Amino acid sequence: MKFGIIKERKNPPDKRVVFSPQKLVELQNQFSDANVVVESSDIRVFTDDQYKCNGIQVAENLTDCDVLLGVKEVPIDALIARKKYFFFSHTIKKQPYNRNLLKAVLQKKITLYDHETIVSENGARLIGFGRYAGIVGAYNGFRAIGLAKELYHLPKAATLLDQKELVNELNSIAIPNMKILLTGNGKVAYGAKEMLDAMNIPAVSVDEYLHNNYNHAVYCLADVLDYNQRLDGKVIDNLDFYNHPEAYKANFMRFANVTDFFIAGHFFGDGAPYLFSREDAKSPAFKIKYIADISCDIDGPVASTIRASTIKNPIYGYHPQKEKEVDFKDEEAIVVMAVDNLPCELPKDASEGFGDMFLKNVIPAFFNNDENGILERAKITENGKLTERFSYLQDYVDGKE
Repeated sequence: MKFGIIKERKNPPDKRVVFSPQKLVELQNQFSDANVVVESSDIRVFTDDQYKCNGIQVAENLTDCDVLLGVKEVPIDALIARKKYFFFSHTIKKQPYNRNLLKAVLQKKITLYDHETIVSENGARLIGFGRYAGIVGAYNGFRAIGLAKELYHLPKAATLLDQKELVNELNSIAIPNMKILLTGNGKVAYGAKEMLDAMNIPAVSVDEYLHNNYNHAVYCLADVLDYNQRLDGKVIDNLDFYNHPEAYKANFMRFANVTDFFIAGHFFGDGAPYLFSREDAKSPAFKIKYIADISCDIDGPVASTIRASTIKNPIYGYHPQKEKEVDFKDEEAIVVMAVDNLPCELPKDASEGFGDMFLKNVIPAFFNNDENGILERAKITENGKLTERFSYLQDYVDGKE
C-alpha cells in the first residue's frame, strides 16, 4: 500500500500536514507493507529536508500512490483520477461553494473519504483539529482584550512555535478581574480549557459563577443543559437535547448577565436554540464585552458573530444597539474574535496531533481488512457514485439544492 502526502494548494496557504516526519517513520515501523511518499512543498510547516533526513522519499509526482492524504480541499485541476483521497471536502453539509468539487470527484471516479466522516460506530468523530482551534481561540480572545483596552500586547499566535510559547505569553500578562464563560464539552472546549488552566485561572461551578462575586478572574465550563432548558421543564440528558433540540429554549441570558468574556467552544446543531439574539444583546443587563467565537456560526447562535474574521485581521466590533460592525475599540462595541481557521495558526502542534489520531484510528484499517468499519463509514464516493450512507447528497450534486 503506497500512501502519498499531498502538497496543500488551497489559498490562503495552509502549513498543516496529515503527518509529521517523525510520525511517518512510526507509521512505516508499525506497518511494514506501508510505503510513503511526500510531495515536495515549500508551504508546509515541515520542510522537504526534514522528511528526507528521516528517510522519507520526497517526490514531485504522486501518480503511483494508492492513497493520497491532505488537509484542505484539493483544487479540481489537481485531482488525480481513480485514486483514494482523504481531505476536508466541506461537502457533507451541502456547502454550495464545493458542489463542483464533489461533482469532479465523481466524474474522476475518485474514492473520497472526508476527515469529518471518520467516526466510531456510535458516530463520535475520531480525528480533527478541534483541540487546536480551542487552544488558539482562547489565546486570541485574550489577545483581543489586550488590544481593545490597551492593557497589554500579545504577539499573533501564528508568530509563535507551539502551545508552550502561547502559554508563556499569556502567563506574562496581568489578566483583569473578570468572569469567563466557556461553552462546550468536546475537543474545542477542552482545548480552550487547557489554556485557562495553564494560566491558573480558577474554575468555578455554574452555581458559584452565577451567584458569587470575585476579586480575581474565574471561569466556568458550561454544558448544553446549563444554558438550554426543555420547554416542558423536564431535565433529561444531553442526548435528549441533541435528538430533540426543538423541545428546548435557551437559558443563556442568566450567564450573559454576569459574564465579561465569552469563549464559544460548543457545537451548534441544526434546530438548536440560539444562545442569544440581537435583541438580547441590546438588554441593559447584557454584560458580555468580549467574545472569542471559536465555533463561528455566522448569523447564528451568537448574535454578534456577523461574519468570520481572518488570521490577518482577527478582531472586529459589534455594536448591539446599531446591529452593525464597528471599530473594535469603540467603547460601545462587543469585541469579537471569530477566525474560522484557527488551527492554521499553530501548524506544527496541530499537524503532530492530527497525525497521532490518524495513525491510531485510520491507518490500521488498511491492513486489518477494515475490521471496525472505519473506512466503510467514512467513504463518500466510489466508482463514480455516492455511497449509500451519503446518498442524501445526490440532489446537491445535481444542483437541485
